[in-house]
Amino acid sequence: MAAEGGRRTPVTQARRVVVKVGSSSLTRHGGGIDEARVRGLVDVLAAARARGTEVVLVSSGAIAAGLEPLGLTKRPRALALQQAAASVGQGLLVHRYTEGLRRHGLTAGQVLLTVDDVVRRAQYRNAYQTLSKLLELGVLPIVNENDTVATSEIRFGDNDRLAALVAHLVQADLLVLLSDVDGLYTAKPGEPGARLIEEVRSSADLDGVEIGSVGSAVGTGGMVTKVEAARIATGAAIPVVLTSADNAGAALAGDPVGTLFHPTGRRRSIRQLWLRHAAEGKGTLTLDDGAVRAVRERGASLLAAGVTGVTGRFLAGDPVDLLDPAGLRVARGLVNFDADEVPSLLGRSSEELRRDHGTGYDRALVHRDDLVVLERPRR
Repeated sequence: MAAEGGRRTPVTQARRVVVKVGSSSLTRHGGGIDEARVRGLVDVLAAARARGTEVVLVSSGAIAAGLEPLGLTKRPRALALQQAAASVGQGLLVHRYTEGLRRHGLTAGQVLLTVDDVVRRAQYRNAYQTLSKLLELGVLPIVNENDTVATSEIRFGDNDRLAALVAHLVQADLLVLLSDVDGLYTAKPGEPGARLIEEVRSSADLDGVEIGSVGSAVGTGGMVTKVEAARIATGAAIPVVLTSADNAGAALAGDPVGTLFHPTGRRRSIRQLWLRHAAEGKGTLTLDDGAVRAVRERGASLLAAGVTGVTGRFLAGDPVDLLDPAGLRVARGLVNFDADEVPSLLGRSSEELRRDHGTGYDRALVHRDDLVVLERPRR
């Protein structure tokens, strides 16, 4: 879809954009901030703001920026050393952004998120309110994972997935993923026969495409995480442009550069997206065949009568995975009971539960409003 002059309509019509940039696009080989690259990106973001577009930047690079000051030549494997590098590098990175944006009369606001901030509903809501207020005040939010104190999100697959969730969180009209590759190719760029895929309208357009998984020497992401991020965003009705940082200005202006992923789904509630893409199951409930059909085909709540097994340590309100008898995930939902309460409820009817345990124990283990059905695995 193109607007007048060959520009992409989904881009030119976007009023709120999330831009994600990877470590390799901001730092020199071996670590250390590349000031020219940061300055170039800031100029592009400022130009978008001057056109009236609200911008949220999701920026990797904290760990990479901290390598040089610590005398490190490559990204460390030890978690504590990664956290130390992030502690040193985060301040340096945000300082460069702040100084660059100030030249354009813009104010930067730092927002550090952990996995819990997109897994726990209370934190998710707080993150939304903070970002919304920053945008309302005309601030350009700079989002990064809080690598300094985190344990799991440093291995989260870079910030690509986070950027997709942030795009939905702030109700963005567009997600732009910037890396060191100018788009998605049918094979590794440079190989004979490899060609740029200009547009992706459905998963069928990716059949036969060789999607690599190796990230850069200073980052953790690869093309796999970017395509997954695109799938998350487009599934929530947000178009995505994937291209190189060198093409950032052209991409945000709507020029046909890189790969455009068209929306494939509809806007979802924050709770649904959270459950589908951000939540980690704290345990499992195994369903019998009848319960699987009720949940998957009829959109019903999960009752104790249809559950045959439970694993994990969870509390009421935690997300759990619902499995079929073969152990395949069917759905994910918020459970209404603690893990130690569930075994005595399994396989029993609502009448039996009310009689033996009292009022309240006859309610669904997982209510339909707190449940999302997951895609069937490809065979």
